[in-house]
Amino acid sequence: MHNNKTIKNLPTSERPYEKFLSLGASGLSDADLLAIIIKTGTRDKTVIDIAQDILSGRHGNLLNLYEMSYEELLSIPGIGQIKAIQLKAIAELSLRIAKTKKVQSIRMNNPQTIADYYMEQMRHLTNEVVICAYFDVKSRFLGDKFISKGSLSSSVVDIGSIIRTALDKNASKLVLLHNHPSGDCTPSRNDIAVTDRLIEGSGIFSIELCDHIIIGDNEYYSFYENKLI
Repeated sequence: MHNNKTIKNLPTSERPYEKFLSLGASGLSDADLLAIIIKTGTRDKTVIDIAQDILSGRHGNLLNLYEMSYEELLSIPGIGQIKAIQLKAIAELSLRIAKTKKVQSIRMNNPQTIADYYMEQMRHLTNEVVICAYFDVKSRFLGDKFISKGSLSSSVVDIGSIIRTALDKNASKLVLLHNHPSGDCTPSRNDIAVTDRLIEGSGIFSIELCDHIIIGDNEYYSFYENKLI
């Protein structure tokens, strides 16, 4: 018979549920909040210990939960399939909530508002990802589309697909975005070459590429702001 350490094994003053009722969610530590989701510990570790194992990785905070893969979570003693799925689902919901709050602040003529919207989604990725954001004639945000994963090059970025999606959405303006996993936003020759190709290709259909934004580690580079578009 298993004798896992549950939240009930903790002193009352250390139990996350009781702390939630007395202090509210904002009064709990990151480990407390994770412990409420994880619920049970193992024979050797309390649920708080397991939560700390998640938090003690590369960043030493909740960014670990966002960056850890499903498989990496499963490698932590005490985290099974269901808990790993729940934790990844919560991480994704948190990201979507943050984006939902920021989408209303996007302004076509303000690259920082666009960069802010995509920053948390793209800054921690370990591979280059290309996204295109679409806007109508009045510069209203229509949505975006994942374009490719890998290095940014003319062979990877499908210019035709970007333009077809713009036509489907009745978009008249585009903003291309991709991340630099190194954190350095300096544009490469490939970045500039792809930008030039998209300007040329979209222009044929009277669709304007308004900016190309490179996302780094909590910073960005705008081709528009640097007068490269």
